[in-house]
Amino acid sequence: MECCLASLLRAPSLSIVLPGKSSRRSSSLHLRQLVGFHPSRCQKMFVPGFGEASPEAKAAANLHHFFTFVAIKIVLSQLQSYNREAYEELMEFVSRNSLNDGDQFCRRLMRESPRHKGLALRIMEVRSAYSKRDFEWDNLQMLAHKMVDESNTRLMRDYVKETSHIEDN
Repeated sequence: MECCLASLLRAPSLSIVLPGKSSRRSSSLHLRQLVGFHPSRCQKMFVPGFGEASPEAKAAANLHHFFTFVAIKIVLSQLQSYNREAYEELMEFVSRNSLNDGDQFCRRLMRESPRHKGLALRIMEVRSAYSKRDFEWDNLQMLAHKMVDESNTRLMRDYVKETSHIEDN
């Protein structure tokens, strides 16, 4: 909350007038003292609307489900080459069950049959190994930054072209 308030207090268009105060500077200073604002502590943006979880926690949950999906693909690929019967059973189970929640998928798979329990344990083992050893976390960060920058540039370029009526050459 401090960071959000701090950015508002520094905004040039904001004019805060408290009772008994006439200037924006003194109002802003008084408000900073009231909320205990300390600029040195404000390093990250405040993101409202995530309740108890941070945006990073939400992204981690989505990655967790994605890792289950990846693990299923890996296990299916392995089974296809050496255990056709288990491959077909897992494919049939995948066709009947949603992959939106990886833990729920594994929970259902474990309870399907003793053979399916083994497949679920294999998927969980592969999911863990993939997330710890094979997933390229640095590459994820680089790609995310690159995608955001390229998208922002493309959107701004398109907007300028639309509003200035400049034709593409």
